[in-house]
Amino acid sequence: MAFLARGGFLPVITPTLMGTGFILVGWFVDPLYGLAPGFGVLMLMLAAFFANFWRDPDRPIPRDEGVIVSPADGHVMFAKRERATGRRPSKEEMADAEEDEHTGTWHPEPCENPLSFSTEQRFEAVPEGEESDTDVWRIAVFMSPLDVHVNRSPIAGKIIRMEHRTGKGRKRGPFLPAFRKESEYNERVRTLFEREDGLIVEVMQISGALARTIIPWTGEGDELRRGERFGMIRLGSRVDVRVPASKFTPNVISAEDGHKDHPKGEFVKAGSTILYRGI
Repeated sequence: MAFLARGGFLPVITPTLMGTGFILVGWFVDPLYGLAPGFGVLMLMLAAFFANFWRDPDRPIPRDEGVIVSPADGHVMFAKRERATGRRPSKEEMADAEEDEHTGTWHPEPCENPLSFSTEQRFEAVPEGEESDTDVWRIAVFMSPLDVHVNRSPIAGKIIRMEHRTGKGRKRGPFLPAFRKESEYNERVRTLFEREDGLIVEVMQISGALARTIIPWTGEGDELRRGERFGMIRLGSRVDVRVPASKFTPNVISAEDGHKDHPKGEFVKAGSTILYRGI
């Protein structure tokens, strides 16, 4: 059983002890014109906020075959079918690269096999009627400051790639609000999970306007179970998941679907909610 995520014990216990101490001093020694109990209550409120933020509840993990679970808690912003239109260039390809002031440097051709996700690629929405076997589905999950911020593995497999990208435009990259679609190029950590059968799932942990710290707990080469914890993003943020469109279909309702019962998109839980089902 896990009540607090890694690193959460000290931020919670410190203001708790301080608040309790100030209240006891104000009660038994001297209230200091009400400042001691007031400061004590403030510290306990801060401890409650930290406890809520660092909470890490256990989750039931689906055992269904051929499914991909959500890596994050939050509302589904959109589910979009996309195709690759470019990739990050190698040193040898820099001469032919295209420069974008907001998203950085791109080679105008995608990976030879776009579904290998061997490097970060540039994607665009697929117009209706132009679908192909190399398309991907992308589901974006918005995590508010009140949601659980521990991220979990979407499949059982090995981490074959984990890279940190700072974004472009500022010292540590732009920090657009995570609920905006353009925030996909904020500071981010891109992780590739590979299943035993060779399936690759791309998970992008994206920082938001407030959340500027992505904390990986695992690294390349680590084997994870489906739903196992692999990292955390502090405060509001976003997580995108890409899978081959030829093998999976979305299993959730997004905010763009206009569903009356889910105006913000369906709320999903890391490790428990099935994002994709196999075709």
